[in-house]
Amino acid sequence: MYHSQSGNEAAEPGSRTSLRRKTKDFTKEYFTVHKMGRSKASSGATASPGPSTESNSNSMASAEVKIRELLKELFKLIHSVQEERARGEHNLSNISKTHERMQQEQRITPYYKNKLRGLYNTAMQDAEAEAELLRKALDKISDIKSIRENRRQDSDRPKQIMRRGVLMSMLQQNAVTLPLWVSKPGEKPPPLCGAVAADNTYVAKTGDKVAARVKSQDGEENWILAEVVSFNSNSNKYEVDDIDAEEGKERHSISKRRVVPLPIWKANPDTDPEALFPKGTLMLSLYPQTTCFYRAIVDEPPKGPQDDYSVLFEDTSYADGYSPPLMVAQRYVIACKDDKKK
Repeated sequence: MYHSQSGNEAAEPGSRTSLRRKTKDFTKEYFTVHKMGRSKASSGATASPGPSTESNSNSMASAEVKIRELLKELFKLIHSVQEERARGEHNLSNISKTHERMQQEQRITPYYKNKLRGLYNTAMQDAEAEAELLRKALDKISDIKSIRENRRQDSDRPKQIMRRGVLMSMLQQNAVTLPLWVSKPGEKPPPLCGAVAADNTYVAKTGDKVAARVKSQDGEENWILAEVVSFNSNSNKYEVDDIDAEEGKERHSISKRRVVPLPIWKANPDTDPEALFPKGTLMLSLYPQTTCFYRAIVDEPPKGPQDDYSVLFEDTSYADGYSPPLMVAQRYVIACKDDKKK
């Protein structure tokens, strides 16, 4: 397991030196998922496949077909979003022109009042129709990612060992492509949206990324980024793999209370500010360029849907006990369950 930084990367918090070192553009998201979905398992083995191999092959082929179907549906939704947006912009243009005519005439007549009322009602309907299409597109993207993750879990091929830079890029990409929660009028953000915690009965699925409190070889406890292998309901324990280690080489069996699921949606500061940690909140945050979570306080919450948190990590090497502000994505900011300050 390797969590330290190297080269010109920023050092970890001084107090941890003894530890291991609005909705995204759907066209871009579509092609990103489409590119990933096209990759196929290599073939050409001369030996006859056994029952297990044949079953896996059928499962992989079925998943590939399902992904292609979902990609086609996503493509149609993207075009529908663009068409709906163009229709809405035309109506917004009529609203603007009506206001200009009212200013020129320097009067507000019953005619203009009725016309604007109708135009604004239409604009609201257009906006809700576009939002509903975006929700459906987000659902398709989520389904594709889920199938791809299940396909990876079912594969007989061993987990690839990624270079440090590749792993960090993957984690950053996961944070950037995290879906934005688009709520309906009056709807509250669901669990695992931004800072909204999971229900007590929630069980993370195989392949989910979580924060896990584990013991290192020297007996010290750390919060690490891990991947769920399984959950035993009888013992109420998870088996998790350290995300930064070769598959199975650092597997931990830990209590459910030592696992915190990561957010699966980004919260929108404009519509759901209550789903974000407010300024001054103590929480756990993934230190940049590492796979470890450390205690930090919120310096500034995200200002826009695609913005990150500005956080201050606890660091005794600074006079005030905190590091300078560092940016961390919503994906990697979670509630602090570590009550004992170390």
